[in-house]
Amino acid sequence: MASYLRGHCEPRRSQKMKEEDMPKLNIAVSHRLTQDEAVKRIKNLLNDVKTQFADKISDLHEEWDGNMGKFNFSAMGFIVSGTLTVKTSQVEISGNLPFAAMLFKGKIKSTIKDRAETLLV
Repeated sequence: MASYLRGHCEPRRSQKMKEEDMPKLNIAVSHRLTQDEAVKRIKNLLNDVKTQFADKISDLHEEWDGNMGKFNFSAMGFIVSGTLTVKTSQVEISGNLPFAAMLFKGKIKSTIKDRAETLLV
């Protein structure tokens, strides 16, 4: 019986969740800084996140190309990834959330937006 269940309960490759199927989180925050200053502050925020939440997240990686950044990290065993785009008058944050985090989507969004607004004043 165990071998029957094992073969029928394991997810098939086609059933595994793809990144494009994950719930999205989109945030836009206005700013009045120069684009370079806004990029600098957002990069500092990511460094602060690494330090402040070191016990909750791991493997935080970021890659920047001018005013556009990509990030990913692991939180409670789930992979979170997204992009940051710093425009002349706003910062756009877009990310993929695991389904397990959907209950907290509102709190996650408001926390990120509040921190970004404070940072970009």
